[in-house]
Amino acid sequence: MFTQQHERGPAMPGLPNMQGMMKQIQKMQEAVSRIQQELETKTVVGEAGGGMVKVTANGKQHLTAIAIDKEVVNPADIEMLEDLVLAAANKALEDAGKMAQEEMAKATNGMLPNIPGLNLPGF
Repeated sequence: MFTQQHERGPAMPGLPNMQGMMKQIQKMQEAVSRIQQELETKTVVGEAGGGMVKVTANGKQHLTAIAIDKEVVNPADIEMLEDLVLAAANKALEDAGKMAQEEMAKATNGMLPNIPGLNLPGF
């Protein structure tokens, strides 16, 4: 009968510690989950028309409020009001997206490798 003994070393030399990597991934998932909950309560305001139209969005990029100054409401020029609302909403959503990215970056700082060309949403 042929038997051969092998020395036990790392299962795959040159590969990272899988258990440590799994712990790091779990920490990152917990941080991302916490940040996602916090983003629901954080808000940004996009303005147009010198502040006459204000749109509020939360960090989840949901619009939560719209405020329109009475002076900008002109029944003869609805298109202008529509343009102002769109501009304010787009600004609010853009700022909310930036805020979410910044918060996620803080939560995952150092946990993800810097791989060129790897652009993960929310990181």
